Amino acid sequence: MINSSNIVRLLILFAVAELSQVLVFNNLNIGGFANPYFYIVFILTLPFSIGNVALIALSFVSGIIIDMFANTPGMHASACTLIGFVRPYLINMLSSNEDLKDDDCPTLNRMGIGWYGRYALVMVAVHHTVLFGVEQFDNFFLLPTLLHIISSVGTTILTIMLAQFFLGAPEGMRR
Repeated sequence: MINSSNIVRLLILFAVAELSQVLVFNNLNIGGFANPYFYIVFILTLPFSIGNVALIALSFVSGIIIDMFANTPGMHASACTLIGFVRPYLINMLSSNEDLKDDDCPTLNRMGIGWYGRYALVMVAVHHTVLFGVEQFDNFFLLPTLLHIISSVGTTILTIMLAQFFLGAPEGMRR
């Protein structure tokens, strides 16, 4: 069960991640290819104990909000819904059940840089592959799309890791 202090912290994280994406990160385009999508840090940080239906629903809501502000009908929602679906399987592949406490949230401080780095890299790569694949669906140009995916994965991972490193996890989300 998710404790009440984590719920408040997660609501704040949701608001900050969504607002920062809409107001700041959607306006960044580094070198014509790299766009950081910081808002998915919310999905990455949801507690281990969250149910699959709630996880997928929150992932969809997170993506659809960005779609409304970025005028990208369903693109972010589809990518976020997929990573919400994939997340429990990835966590099970990366961890044993003994390593995970139900009310914990996967953060850099809690899980360590190796585990969190692999986790974030796979989640961000899946998200970006779907996002840019849907974006380029009608006129798929392989090389520019791959460059966009790779550069955006790099900037997103860098942004998420820096935020995790400098801000740390709130006290209630630590081990």
